[in-house]
Amino acid sequence: MTPIKYIATAFVAFFLGTAAVAGASEPTAGIPCDDLHTYSLTLPDDAFNPSAFSVSAWIKTDRPGESQGVLDVGVPSQCFSFYVYNGFRMLVAKGGGSDEYGYAVAPAPEKNTWTHYCGTYDGKTICVYKDGAIVQKKEFYSELTAADYAGKILLIGAMEPNFQRPFYGQLNDVALWNRVLSAADVAAIYANGVDGAPEAPVASWNAQSVAADGEKLIANGPRAFDASREFFEPLLNKKDSGYRGVWYYNQKLNNEYVYKYSGGMGTYPANHYPFAVYRPEVDKTFFCYGGFDPSESSLWHEVGVYDHKTKKVSRPTVLLDKMTEDAHDNPVMSMDDEGRIWVFSTSHGTGRPSYIHRSVRPYDISEFERVEPTKILDGAKVPMDNFSYFQVWNVSERGFITFFTTYDRSLVADADPNSKAQRLLATASSANGIEWSAWNPLAATEIGHYQNARVHYSRDKEADDGKPQVKIGTAFNYHPAKPKGNRGVGLNWRTNLYYMESNDLGKTWQSVDGEPLETPILSSKTPALVHNYEEENLNVYVTDLAYDAQDRPIIGYVTSKGFESGPEMGPRYFCTAHWVGDTWEISTVCEVDNNYELGMFYMEEADQGVMRLIGSFDDGPQSYNTGGEISQWISRDVGKTWEKEIQLTENSAVNQCFPRRTIDANPDFYAFWATGNGREKSISTLRFSTKDGKVYELPRVMKEDWEAPTLITK
Repeated sequence: MTPIKYIATAFVAFFLGTAAVAGASEPTAGIPCDDLHTYSLTLPDDAFNPSAFSVSAWIKTDRPGESQGVLDVGVPSQCFSFYVYNGFRMLVAKGGGSDEYGYAVAPAPEKNTWTHYCGTYDGKTICVYKDGAIVQKKEFYSELTAADYAGKILLIGAMEPNFQRPFYGQLNDVALWNRVLSAADVAAIYANGVDGAPEAPVASWNAQSVAADGEKLIANGPRAFDASREFFEPLLNKKDSGYRGVWYYNQKLNNEYVYKYSGGMGTYPANHYPFAVYRPEVDKTFFCYGGFDPSESSLWHEVGVYDHKTKKVSRPTVLLDKMTEDAHDNPVMSMDDEGRIWVFSTSHGTGRPSYIHRSVRPYDISEFERVEPTKILDGAKVPMDNFSYFQVWNVSERGFITFFTTYDRSLVADADPNSKAQRLLATASSANGIEWSAWNPLAATEIGHYQNARVHYSRDKEADDGKPQVKIGTAFNYHPAKPKGNRGVGLNWRTNLYYMESNDLGKTWQSVDGEPLETPILSSKTPALVHNYEEENLNVYVTDLAYDAQDRPIIGYVTSKGFESGPEMGPRYFCTAHWVGDTWEISTVCEVDNNYELGMFYMEEADQGVMRLIGSFDDGPQSYNTGGEISQWISRDVGKTWEKEIQLTENSAVNQCFPRRTIDANPDFYAFWATGNGREKSISTLRFSTKDGKVYELPRVMKEDWEAPTLITK
């Protein structure tokens, strides 16, 4: 089953097309919806009147007792929601900075039975109708204006944040009016379909129109236009005027620290890798990042290059507009044996499409082309157009290996037909970057996992084909589905530390001590367990995985008492777990002040027992928020003990966030990161450091095609 492609873009047309179900009451068919089939688009500036609007839909679900979105703009305290929850609700937010909202509720639908719901709001009264008859009125005054809706995403079959609470079943005759329907209007629509309304809706969507137009959302009226291929594949291939990182936050908190995590997120998240690759053939470091468009309202995927001969950086190439502010959609990159640059544009969940692009010419960022990747599903080639938390390596003469997250539970249906996992860990490979293997699920325990993987060339070992032996491994946590003690459930309560590896490029998997593992892993109690932090009531945030001179894994991670920012969830520690041949040796590097402090290992001198670690471990100007000051640490006993080697940044105005290791790093472009205020939206710059401790900032405004970065430290 492949996800339907989503449309999430600012455009001059609201929906596309004109078809509607005329003269019908109960539908004979609908659009299938589930966690892989939700729909979205961006509202044009003048598309919505929050003081006079109506929405309606036929729904049919096999889970009437679960919370499920039908139509939604924003989280419940932001705009409006039309959804199943303890009945069926029409909800409107108050606005004006308040978290208040009001709603009217109707009885829930019967299981697998078509039911028609309509909701209206006139600025002071919310009404909800079921099967053509009014059920409840609620007086509620909202302060929302059209500006509060402009540019926001309208979701069909899901709710914010991030396409949560998907609808399970079918929807049909979904419609929106910029007017308040009367009781007679609603009865006519119930009896005769959308055409029964005295006025056509601003937008409508149904089974026939979607099927006729290639599974695209449908619009009515003068806004309609003929969408071209280029519109849906927003390849820009243009030069930017400088380096602007994306600023992003996730989950507001009711404390002085404001957000769960936030700040300059151009190199976020920890589960994306790599962002930079050095190629000695041309003595250049190529890198990608999440940039902000000039209006600082949309995520741009951008690519730059640093020339180690001239000590200058190029103007960045804007690859595409991802049409979201969500930094989870940040790109990652790899380079093939011929020197072509591959950019993998990820998506957060199934709400937006994913893309793969490659440079037209080797070692050249000036022009990219989109490839049409496929994967094997049920023995057939199908489009590979949605993937999350992507980590990818080019293995010489073998092609690409990737570890990633998928939300497709059908991958584990045979192993666990009742799986509720929302984030499944998987791996895949490709000889050419275009034709990918079947997705092989690795773990789907309870609600799911986050992972950090690594591809490692084993020392002095050869594979059966005579090429160097490659070990692949992944370290991960799990998201519990059941509360234990005073702990909650889901990703905010991620815990435990696991590791698994393969010596045959993923054909078979084993624990660190060689015990065979059956994949996908479906239990929190598995031989892959490194340490049971759930018993210690601690959260676990995995940041990196490396290998020592004996090809034994070393895992970096943060522990804490909970997900919120602030001292209450401390103390937090950055730890390492090192397999020493017969046990996991766990060490503490230092105390940190936020769950999302990233640390990455450097192993160039592993044969001498020396390893380095660069992390945002020191308190920054926004204490207890994401990031801080960046420091470089060294261990001379393979991670048993650590000491700070270099303080890379200090006395910063804003926090330094998510330092990333460069593949085959040149000492002059050793780590790469972004800056940003942890408690309020700010500009974000991009910086890199040298191995000997110099820090440079990339120019936000460039007048020439190549310019020298600014030295920040001496």
